[in-house]
Amino acid sequence: MADILIIGSGGVGSVVAHKCAQAKRDEGAFGKITLASRTLARCKQVAQSVKERLGVDIATTTVDANDVDALCRLLDSCKPTLVLNIALPYQDLTIMDACLKCGVHYLDTANYEPPETAHFEYKWQWAYRERFAKAGLCALLGSGFDPGVTNVFAAYVVKHALDEVHVLDIIDCNAGDHGQPFATNFNPEINIREVTARGRYWERGEWVETDPLAWSMDYTFPEGIGEKKCFLMYHEELESLVQNLPGIRRARFWMTFSQNYLNHLRVLEDVGMTRIDPVSFQGHDIVPVQFLAKLLPDPASLGPLTRGKTCIGNRMQGLSKGKERTVYIYNICDHEACYAEVGSQAISYTTGVPAMVGAKMLVQGTWLKPGVHNMEEMDPDPFLADLAKYGLPWTCVDL
Repeated sequence: MADILIIGSGGVGSVVAHKCAQAKRDEGAFGKITLASRTLARCKQVAQSVKERLGVDIATTTVDANDVDALCRLLDSCKPTLVLNIALPYQDLTIMDACLKCGVHYLDTANYEPPETAHFEYKWQWAYRERFAKAGLCALLGSGFDPGVTNVFAAYVVKHALDEVHVLDIIDCNAGDHGQPFATNFNPEINIREVTARGRYWERGEWVETDPLAWSMDYTFPEGIGEKKCFLMYHEELESLVQNLPGIRRARFWMTFSQNYLNHLRVLEDVGMTRIDPVSFQGHDIVPVQFLAKLLPDPASLGPLTRGKTCIGNRMQGLSKGKERTVYIYNICDHEACYAEVGSQAISYTTGVPAMVGAKMLVQGTWLKPGVHNMEEMDPDPFLADLAKYGLPWTCVDL
């Protein structure tokens, strides 16, 4: 059984810890589990919940994920086979550096982005390919839901349904309601940076940019969710998928937002509270969006408040045996059921479960190959089997 280190104890990190403990208890998938973050008290809260719910002990400690030397000291101390990076995307490269220095496999749920600009691109992490390959180490990028499961969904459709994929639409719907005037379902700073960035999609061999949230469509979601307005955004999985899907001509990402959310966001933008550049205030430099994040509800606190469901999936059109075919592969997740199981809402749950499953694929050798890899490069079948087993069942239908 492989020992693992989880870095990050927020909403997603808590789900990852619970699900890794479940996989350890039920099938011995992992050995010792260590949870680390900047805040030891938060790690201990998560560990206590894991013990009470699952009867599994996990170790806790602190670490500064921006400090390679501190990370290496921790890795040398607990000697994990794999690090699950559930920290901020700004810290991806320092954790990858530490894994290379200490000979440890790596997994994350979101690509690196520089703090000074809202720019999502894999080039910084893809630059590590040769070093990880030479070291005999595997780095698995984006093992969340989107990115992550959406990449694996695409690989599944290519393996089982379409010989060529001409059009890909990834559609992310959160039909839940937490009752708060304005809140984000994951890290507020990362969420607002993502939503206010310019849109981008792939069209016939090139990227096309749009103004933020300028394009929308209405889409009818299954299982009682119904019609919702979806807005075109750029999302990181598109960058790798357009390279790896045979025949791709158009690839887009869509996400739903309530009118209340959009109204609040527009006002905050207008008054400068979503800015990511420092401003001087009473002799101190502050970043407005970071200050705003401190004022908004902690996403981890939304679990007991949120009702409704999420629906995330891929609509894919292409050719099967020379004939046009369109398939829709998706997951439905219930906020209240997630909270009852692990004390978190569905946004954290749908990211945390795939992180555990990706880790399981690595430590058990199913997906273990040296280098830096995106999820669609791997065999989708064992991952999707475990995904359903551990709480995220999925459906694939013809449209």
